[in-house]
Amino acid sequence: MNDADNFITPIFIFSLPRSGSTLTQRILATHPGVATASEPWILLPLLYSCKRDGLYAEYGHRVALKAIEDFCESLPGGPSDYLGEIGELALRLYARSAKGKARFFVDKTPRYHVISAEILRLFPDGKFVFLWRNPLAIISSIVETWGKGRWNIYEFDFDLFDGLAALVEACRVAGDRACSVQFEDIIGEGSEARQRLFSHIGLEFEDARTAEFSSIQLAGRMGDHTGIGIYFALSEEPLDKWKESLGSPIRKMWCRRYLRWIGEDRLRIMGYDARILLGELDSIPTRPATMISDLARMLFGLLVRACEPWIVRDKLIRLSRGKRLHAHS
Repeated sequence: MNDADNFITPIFIFSLPRSGSTLTQRILATHPGVATASEPWILLPLLYSCKRDGLYAEYGHRVALKAIEDFCESLPGGPSDYLGEIGELALRLYARSAKGKARFFVDKTPRYHVISAEILRLFPDGKFVFLWRNPLAIISSIVETWGKGRWNIYEFDFDLFDGLAALVEACRVAGDRACSVQFEDIIGEGSEARQRLFSHIGLEFEDARTAEFSSIQLAGRMGDHTGIGIYFALSEEPLDKWKESLGSPIRKMWCRRYLRWIGEDRLRIMGYDARILLGELDSIPTRPATMISDLARMLFGLLVRACEPWIVRDKLIRLSRGKRLHAHS
């Protein structure tokens, strides 16, 4: 490893899925000093090695955690040495991905939301962008993009609840270390939000250059390929498009409860007003066309979350291939 492998500053974009993080990533990557990759995800398994819950593995994760904790006690600096090496490994990988052509590397991995606080501690010299979007627009985008118009929000409870709570708390903790920005401002006609984004990182801003974000190609299977195919210019996203998807009385009821769960304080940190969002939701004409389907899929979602049928599916696939079944823990 050479010295160049150590010279990189990570930029983390923290957001929920369907918040415009791929667009923001591509805008930042228009600067010649910024490198990126589609979605690295590398810190999730590394940092989850220190977590008791959230993993389901053949090797017995909770037993492994005890072993890791014991090993960390043998290190001169204890657990901080272990975490520090994880950070150094990530920096070396970012630098090698950048191939020595950039000073910054954007890691945009939406599910970093649940480890955002750990990432803040792990990279004291990092740059942190908290990207927010109207929660109702996020729900609509999930339904339309991944559900093809059908209610599928139960698949993303982890993001919408655990993820959002973790993001808001991390943003509180980050304080001045974070740049908090709304998606609606990023795509707006004015450049103030984009300029603030570049200024926070310490890069010169050129509005004409950022407008060329569509030329940034992100290789890999992860990331928002839908958005890459749609967005060729800023200001193309109608800000009230979400209203077309949430007219069902069942959907409106769920969204109303969700906004109340988020609460005024968290919404204020995100840059939104709870009363305005609730008023906009109530103003949508009620369209009962999908009501029965929505109710059925919500009940199905309860079953899915309780039983996790894909685990049974994987066991059946393993059995069909003549392999032995093992308990996971």
